[in-house]
This record gives sequence, structure tokens and C-alpha cells, in this order.
Amino acid sequence: MIQLYLLSIVCNAFAGYVFFAGSEGENEYSSGSGSLPRFPVNNPSFFLVLGIISLVTGVLKLLSPSLDGLLILGDLLPAAGGIVAGLMLIFGIYRQNTAGSGELERIGVNLLTFRKPIGLGLFIITLIHFLFPKALFL
Repeated sequence: MIQLYLLSIVCNAFAGYVFFAGSEGENEYSSGSGSLPRFPVNNPSFFLVLGIISLVTGVLKLLSPSLDGLLILGDLLPAAGGIVAGLMLIFGIYRQNTAGSGELERIGVNLLTFRKPIGLGLFIITLIHFLFPKALFL
């Protein structure tokens, strides 16, 4: 479906930018005072909506191939990228609003420490998926 293809491209590009936008000295989602990373729209609701849309789009991409490609394999990396980006964005909002500890907190902190490489990977996946929509695994 062409709508899911476009939504996947847009969500993965925005999520990649969000993860890659922070400076080197910042923690996962902090820019000094516990706020979200620098982004033109610095609103937690925007990040939550972007995370939910990325997650839902990633799941739907697994179920529906883009542009008559192979089922599942044709959109594996963009779908996985959307799911990971959605979970990271939602967890970042959850973590900012709660001061929890435990196994979920430890997993989230370990995942969010790799936000810059994940953001760069999302950019690369998005660019390749945009240029070659019918490529296997992209």
C-alpha cells in the first residue's frame, strides 16, 4: 500500500532526526533539564504521537508489502526500524514522566544509549527504501 510506504518513510526520517539531533554530552532524552532532545517542535505530545505512529506503521509494514513486493521480506528493515523507533520514543516519554527502576528501566537505558547510531541507521534505511522501494529486505 502506497500510504504505508509514505508514512514509513516520513516516520522513520523524523525519528532518525530526533535520535540523531541531540548533542554528544546529553543523556538519552535530556538536554540539561530533563527535557526531550532538541527538535524544532519540543513538545512531548509530538514525540508520543510520532512514537505511536512509527510503531503502528512498523507493525502494519510487516503485514503488508509495499508496491507489490515480497510479503514480509520486502519491508523487513523499514518495519523493524519503525518498531524500534516507536518503542524508543514511547519509552523515552514514559521514562521522562516516571521515576521507575528495575528491569524495564535498565533495558531502556541500555537501548537509549545507542540512539545516535540507531538514528543514523534509520536515515540510511529510509534513504535506501525511498530510492529502491522494491528491493529485497528494504
